[in-house]
Parts: sequence; structure tokens; C-alpha cells
Amino acid sequence: MSIDVEPDVIPATGATNYRLTQLQALEAEAIFIFREVVAELERPVLLFSGGKDSLVMLRLAEKAFRPGRIPFPVLHVDTGHNFEEVLAVRDARAAELGLQLIVASVQEAIDNGSVHQLPDGTRNRSQIPVLLAALEKYQFTAVFGGARRDEDKARAKERIYSFRDEFGQWDPKNQRPELWSLYNGRIHPGESIRVFPLSNWTELDIWHYIGQERITLPSIYYAHERPVFQRDGMLFGVHEVCQPRAEERVEVRRVRYRTVGDASLTAAVESDADTIERIIAEVSAARVTERGATRGDDRFSDSAMEDRKREGYF
Repeated sequence: MSIDVEPDVIPATGATNYRLTQLQALEAEAIFIFREVVAELERPVLLFSGGKDSLVMLRLAEKAFRPGRIPFPVLHVDTGHNFEEVLAVRDARAAELGLQLIVASVQEAIDNGSVHQLPDGTRNRSQIPVLLAALEKYQFTAVFGGARRDEDKARAKERIYSFRDEFGQWDPKNQRPELWSLYNGRIHPGESIRVFPLSNWTELDIWHYIGQERITLPSIYYAHERPVFQRDGMLFGVHEVCQPRAEERVEVRRVRYRTVGDASLTAAVESDADTIERIIAEVSAARVTERGATRGDDRFSDSAMEDRKREGYF
């Protein structure tokens, strides 16, 4: 693994310091993982929604293979309930890098009868069969995901290389050892590997990197005024797929989104953080993960995330 490091001069001694900062070490590890997967597995793909983690992943992939192009397509499992601001950034970034953007549509799957609309109208769980169908259609053998271990306790059970069987399912007891950062990508036909280069990153690391790299994000990550209503202790933005009930009062508040997903399940937080510096200060003081604070799909049960992952979720 080759790393370009800008040497610093230690003022007291005049000696050159080649030690990496934490962010440089995380970046180097992620770039190494990208290169290992491309060298080892035949048909990789990057899950790309236009959210902050996937945008960081795209920047890392860009650095890993420059001056060449990113040697794999990007895939978005589109629920049809996404925030418009996020889709706009997704399309613009893919076009800027000349990427092949594959969109697997949950709405199309509902229309053709391969997926049934859930009674509550949410579609997060409906992504699972659509994702698995797309992986089978294009014969992808490795799938880069932006999951981080600090998001959820189920994420913390997963290794960087996460083996999936021929049905796309995950068994937390069937994880391969990764001693000395050696990754085993051997698979049989039909099996695949989910790969998480951001496993050792935190939400705070992500924001520091966004600031360092000046990555353009969807505007809803920054504080703005939005009509919201309170439900289950969370603030949901009024959206065509997320409407208040009769007893829920709509009011305009200054909010931002810590994470973005299905608009019917993703809540905002009250915030005045309208710059990266203010967001970093806010995240530094937070004591609840972004998923724990704002994702309704993780509140169905204590094992909601793990249950979805066993079925083939990201």
C-alpha cells in the first residue's frame, strides 16, 4: 500500500515528522481496501445514494484509482421516497465523474408484483429483495457499503469483509477472521462479499473529512427552516410520503438531517448548525448516534437492524 504523506517539520527539533494523523490513517486504510477488492474480486459495485457516507466513499474511490477512472459502477436502491435534494446531488456527482449509475427501483418492483407494498406505506424493508435482485441481475460479487460500526450495535458485529451466502443472507457467527488486515475474499458462485471501508470511521470523522475534502453535500444536512411535526419523540419533515396525523401539529422549526434515507422514516433534529464547523461542534457533543436519534426503522425492535441484515440488507 502506497500512501502520499506531506511531511511536517517538528518546530522544537527541526526533524521531519512522517506520522499520519488519524484522518490520514483512516483514509489510507479505506483506499487500501478499495484496491484489494478490485484486485481480488471480479465484479464490484458501490452503493451510492447521495448521502454523506456514500459521498465520502466516492471520494475515497476516486483517490484510490486516480488518475484513472473508478473501475466499477455505482448502484442506488431507490425506494421512491427519497429526499429530492439528495437525488439531485447523486445525479450531479455521478455525471461529474462519468460513472455508470444503476438505479434499482422499489416502485417498479411494486408495480410488477415482485414486491408488495407494506401496510404502513414505508419501503425501507422493501429495499432488500430489490437489492438482491439487482446483485443477481448484474452478477456483482462485491458490494461496497458506507456502514460504520458506530451507527448501530448490529453494524459493530460485522467485519470489513462481510460474507453473504448464495441467498444474500448474513450470519454474524460466520464471519471470517481479519488478522493483520488480511482479507479473505474467496467465494463460490452465487456468493458475495459486502465490503465496508468506513468501518473504523465515526460520524465525527466523516464530518472532518467532508470539511477537509470540501465535499458538496445535499443542503438538508445543514440547518434550515422546514415544516415539521412530532411523532414518537422525533421531528419529521412534512413530505408527500410523510404526512401528519390529525392530532399532530405542524410548525416551522430550524432543523437539519444527521442522516438521510426513506423520507417516511427519517427524522430531523433541531439545530442552528449551518456550516461544517458548527456541525462538527454539534456532533462532538452528541451522545446518541444519528440512526438512534433519527431513524424510525431502527425503533421497530431492539434487533431491527440485525434482522434486516440477516435478510440481505446493506
